[in-house]
Amino acid sequence: MGCDSCGSKGGAPSGCKSNGSCGTNSCNRMNAYDWLVNLPINDAASFCRVIEVSFNNGTRKDFFRNSTLQYFEKGDFIAVEGVSGFDVGEVQLSGEIVRLQMKKRNADEFSAEMKRVLRPATDRDIEIWKQNKAREKEALIRSRAITRQLNLNMKMSQIEFQADGKKATFFYIADDRVDFRELIKILAGEFRVKVEMRQIGARQEAGKVGGIGSCGRELCCATWLTDFKSVNTAAARYQNLSINQTKLSGQCGRLKCCLNYELDTYLDALQHFPENADMLQVARGTATLIKKDIFKNLMWYVLQDSNKQYPLTIERVNKIKSLNNQNIIPEEMEAVDVTSMKQKEIEPAFVDLVGHISLQSLEKADKKRHHKQQSDQRQIGSQQRGQQPQQKSGQQRGNNPQQKFNPAIKPGQAQRKQQPSQQRRRPPPAGNKNDPKKDQ
Repeated sequence: MGCDSCGSKGGAPSGCKSNGSCGTNSCNRMNAYDWLVNLPINDAASFCRVIEVSFNNGTRKDFFRNSTLQYFEKGDFIAVEGVSGFDVGEVQLSGEIVRLQMKKRNADEFSAEMKRVLRPATDRDIEIWKQNKAREKEALIRSRAITRQLNLNMKMSQIEFQADGKKATFFYIADDRVDFRELIKILAGEFRVKVEMRQIGARQEAGKVGGIGSCGRELCCATWLTDFKSVNTAAARYQNLSINQTKLSGQCGRLKCCLNYELDTYLDALQHFPENADMLQVARGTATLIKKDIFKNLMWYVLQDSNKQYPLTIERVNKIKSLNNQNIIPEEMEAVDVTSMKQKEIEPAFVDLVGHISLQSLEKADKKRHHKQQSDQRQIGSQQRGQQPQQKSGQQRGNNPQQKFNPAIKPGQAQRKQQPSQQRRRPPPAGNKNDPKKDQ
């Protein structure tokens, strides 16, 4: 499987991380999206024969003329011309989109100095390239030790070997000019390669190393930013940011490049604020401007005798400024009540029961549950007491040997059958033959 982010194929021998996911030093660094890749080729003669090739996991890119008859796609590994040999790189862009990239970088498509594409990279080329890439870490450690021995005020940042191992590019950082002629001789004899020294800045070093910024995303210099503009503390002052070096500095040790992103918007908004309004004269003294809030169009002032801050509208500042020009000192500053300007939050119609559970409601629920259990127990006890006499009569019928129990005969029927026998045993009524009164 190839990498979904970088488009590499067949196991991604370019150094792309496994499982198709690119990391910080991944091959999708500073890539341009080829939105013309699906367009058909109408004229083969006018088709762009220049392709963009990336090296060293995308940290370096260059243009090469494809003089072969083969068409290369993004992710293909090819062998290109190098210094006294060849180099292996990955195809980044091809087709008409390359012309737009060359126009952006002021490169000539028909330049005679442009190097050519030799062939598709073979297994042997990739094997040699990997062997020379494995030498870079040890060479970097050794080169730093040599510069320390020579007492050179420079820092070795990165080393990039050519695929065939005949050339090595040493990237270094230095504040001043460095005489490294002796260093080049030692490095050439130590590694037996042709040495090229290239000076880079701290921002470019951070782009080569990569990392995650304070915003939680990958560094801009490692993904898309190629034009490094100077950043100063004035950009932070215009945006009302605290001049804190630790918060405003990036991983390169310089001010963050993102301070320039919204600077133009702040400058446009500040044009509506009055100029030369840093000091205002009022009856209580001199009011000094401390900050401008472009979102609320307020200017915050503070008096000399107190630390209380007074927010004033732009109209009020212009009025006080015009009065001061007429040598008139106003009595009050007429500060704005910021708390009253806040919109009242409308309570929603629904109630979040999860966030409003109280102990009283829990206690009421427990009491109801307890009363219900007690009532259930009373009802069960009353039912049991009502069934006890019937159970005793049944036991007596079962224990009497003279009385046979017939389940088909109910207790009421047995009583009705016994009534005639009781009537026969009664004494005869009055008027019987044996009565002596009747005989008289």
